Amino acid sequence: MSQTHKRRGKNPHFHPTTFLNFKMKMILLVGTLIIAIITVIGLYIGHFISVAMEAQVGDRALSVAESVARIPELSEAFRHDDPASIISPLVAPIQKATKAEFIVVGNTEEIRYAHPDVNKIGKKMVGEDNERALVFGESYISKATGSLGSSVRAKVPVYLDGKIVGVVSVGFLVNDIQSLIASYNNQLWLVLVSIAIVAVIGAILIASYIKKVLFGLEPEEIAHLYVQKEAILQSTHEGIIAVNQNGIITMINFAAQHLLFNKVISPKQYEGMSINDLASAQQLLPFLQDEHERIDQEMMIGKTTVFANKAPIYYDDSLVGTVFTFRNKTEIDLLTKELKSIKQYTNALRAQTHEFSNKLYTILGLLQLNKKEEAIHYIQRESTLQKSWIRLLIQKVADPQVSGLLLGKINQASELGIEITIQEDSRLATELSEKQREALLTAIGNLMDNAMDAVNKNPRTDRKIAISFTDIGNDIIFEIDDAGEGVPDPYVKSIFEQGFTLKEGEHGGFGLALTKQLVEGVDGELYLEEGDLGGASFVLSMPKKGRESDA
Repeated sequence: MSQTHKRRGKNPHFHPTTFLNFKMKMILLVGTLIIAIITVIGLYIGHFISVAMEAQVGDRALSVAESVARIPELSEAFRHDDPASIISPLVAPIQKATKAEFIVVGNTEEIRYAHPDVNKIGKKMVGEDNERALVFGESYISKATGSLGSSVRAKVPVYLDGKIVGVVSVGFLVNDIQSLIASYNNQLWLVLVSIAIVAVIGAILIASYIKKVLFGLEPEEIAHLYVQKEAILQSTHEGIIAVNQNGIITMINFAAQHLLFNKVISPKQYEGMSINDLASAQQLLPFLQDEHERIDQEMMIGKTTVFANKAPIYYDDSLVGTVFTFRNKTEIDLLTKELKSIKQYTNALRAQTHEFSNKLYTILGLLQLNKKEEAIHYIQRESTLQKSWIRLLIQKVADPQVSGLLLGKINQASELGIEITIQEDSRLATELSEKQREALLTAIGNLMDNAMDAVNKNPRTDRKIAISFTDIGNDIIFEIDDAGEGVPDPYVKSIFEQGFTLKEGEHGGFGLALTKQLVEGVDGELYLEEGDLGGASFVLSMPKKGRESDA
């Protein structure tokens, strides 16, 4: 399995320009958020405790005041000439037991009958908040400043024979309440600070883990790599489809979209879709669960024949997805054709060079033998032969590339001892389009090579190839006839199939298939007939006016 699909490490060529790295940002952001939340919670709970404590103390004071006001002995004491002598001893132990700061009992004139400070008994009550109890008979909680300081106190009226005769005031000093609240708050903030410290440590651990999961990359680096990856994938001429381990499509680049849908579509239309639901990609399904790589599998994607490659994606030795890539077979065939054309030109030049070298050696030998007349006669004959071929091809073939290829093949055949004849009335004056020229050059090269291979097995006296071509009518007709063994009848229908060959070796079976494909691409035909020389006769025809796009 190719290691290019494994984890990718940090990109050494990109450095973020930020002052703080991702780990420090995570720690600071999470830490700040935690501290802010804990601070808000602490302030809220502190306020809640303060309000709740004051309310609790008020309720406690009210409960004590109501209990004291309902003591029968206390209300009966108001009948006596000196109520203080009875009420003060009665209230003192209750104040001590309830830990109230004070329990004050007064009459309707607000004259004290009981007070923690005996010197203030008989004096008027301070605070001026007794009206609601003495006039309206209400029991309530108030906050005021009395003789002992600011306090939270409860006021309850005292009844005798159904009439209000006095008031009971039970209070707790605000300073004492604040001290109690401060004690609770200190414990609260100690717990919250401990939680904050643990949370910050957790933020550090989380940031370290996320940094490790991201392979040490900064967010800016990830964004840069993402943009770079998208640009590479979308600009790649090969089609690419990526699926996860469940066969769900995660990415289709532009080239693959053109193959599958004949247009570019929005990622929302295919992301999350199962590849099983993609009708044009059904041939990929047999390879989906296969963990092995596949290279150059020929198949149909949409309406296009492609060579497909499959590479599994691994993460920590586990299969997490698959990438399929596609190359258009037609483009590869065109490249093969270009290479074959170059090879044909090379072979033609090599044949000319070799033949020219042989002729030079022949002339050198005649001169060394002092046979000047024979040398002169040989040179004149060869010059006349070459000029006649050149003159013939120039006159009969208007396209210089076609005439050049024919001349090269004639010289190559001459070196092999093969006799080539061109029918006298042959002519090709039509101006060819680029595609027509490519198709014709490929066809001539392949058919001439096949013909020379076929006759090369014959005795030297029977190595013959006949060529004829014409464009008199509406079509261009090109025929190559050889004196070889021909094509056996059982193989006539298979001769143009890709991979089929009658030659020995592993790399045959592409020339005729490619030639036929190119010829049909310009609305032409290529077929096999019985030749006059006893071997195979291949006939190529193409209309002078091809498709509009070829013109």
